[in-house]
Amino acid sequence: MAQSLGEDLVQDDSSSLGSDSELSGPGPYRQADRYGFIGGSSAEPGPGHPPADLIRQREMKWVEMTSHWEKTMSRRYKKVKMQCRKGIPSALRARCWPLLCGAHVYQENSPDTYQELAKAPGDPQWMETISRDLHRQFPLHEMFVSPQGHGQQGLLQVLKAYTLYRPEQGYCQAQGPVAAVLLMHLPPEEAFWCLVQICELYLPGYYGPHMESVRLDAEVFMALLRRLLPRVHKHLQQVGVGPLLYLPEWFLCLFARSLPFPTVLRVWDAFLSEGVKVLFRVGLTLVRLALGTAEQRLACPGLLETLGALRAIPPAQLQEEVFMSQPPDEPRPPRRKPQTRGKTFHGFLTWSKGPPLTGPPRSHRSSTSFSDTRF
Repeated sequence: MAQSLGEDLVQDDSSSLGSDSELSGPGPYRQADRYGFIGGSSAEPGPGHPPADLIRQREMKWVEMTSHWEKTMSRRYKKVKMQCRKGIPSALRARCWPLLCGAHVYQENSPDTYQELAKAPGDPQWMETISRDLHRQFPLHEMFVSPQGHGQQGLLQVLKAYTLYRPEQGYCQAQGPVAAVLLMHLPPEEAFWCLVQICELYLPGYYGPHMESVRLDAEVFMALLRRLLPRVHKHLQQVGVGPLLYLPEWFLCLFARSLPFPTVLRVWDAFLSEGVKVLFRVGLTLVRLALGTAEQRLACPGLLETLGALRAIPPAQLQEEVFMSQPPDEPRPPRRKPQTRGKTFHGFLTWSKGPPLTGPPRSHRSSTSFSDTRF
């Protein structure tokens, strides 16, 4: 099961994103956009893009907050959370992401660990699999065009280091896109420690051999759909679209393959600040945008049409400012009965029957994500 989920995530990477041979042509196609994507247009500023003055103001706020990070997190976490939701300035993500996830603490406590892992020979089994996946990770990005370039080689070292750091877990193919996005912003050592935090603190059990937490969160996601989007939940049940048909690609890759890149970065800013609940919010928003109206559901009478709709949301709705300003899905209040008049609805998730779902503890906000620095 875990192997099939991982393989499904990378089967169409090269066809959907291009290949090295496609990037060898001359002319403007070789020009990279401001995010490093060659010939890319999805990353260009869209409607509502912050003006330069506002970006500078946000940069100054982040410089001030990161200069006194522990004090800021202990006394002004709400401000950090709101600033993350607005988006971390591009120039400061390399500074802020390790602070938000706590990777800087692990790196300071183990200054030689990554270098030792990078120099050590990798397990041949994992090295072969990792090497086979390298060209699939963002082949239209200037860092990952060449097999011998610093991008692919850095990705190889980071993923190899993780298999040596956690040999009982090994390598999951969905770690490739996550590590690649980290390397677009961070040096390999910092990217490695951020990957460790994501895999072990934010999403424990996601990238292991059996992916237990992915299946657990799929059940939680369906419960949220049933509560927040009951008509969509009913439609998915009727056409036989279970959450494991679309959710693993979203959650395991942190939406790196499912959203325009500027929106991916905004989601990551919030995720590293608030934790796994951001993935549920984004997933619910995508489902609502794809199937939220009766007309949309009528146009999807079967499984294939429904899956296609989930993967073909209009780009204008996924533009970063538009998408991140989507109102949260709220539960509908229950129909009032005479004996319950005057009561208010306080629950978010209710379980009608069966034992409560349990799973490994994980971080839900960055203020706790680096409180424990033990190995």
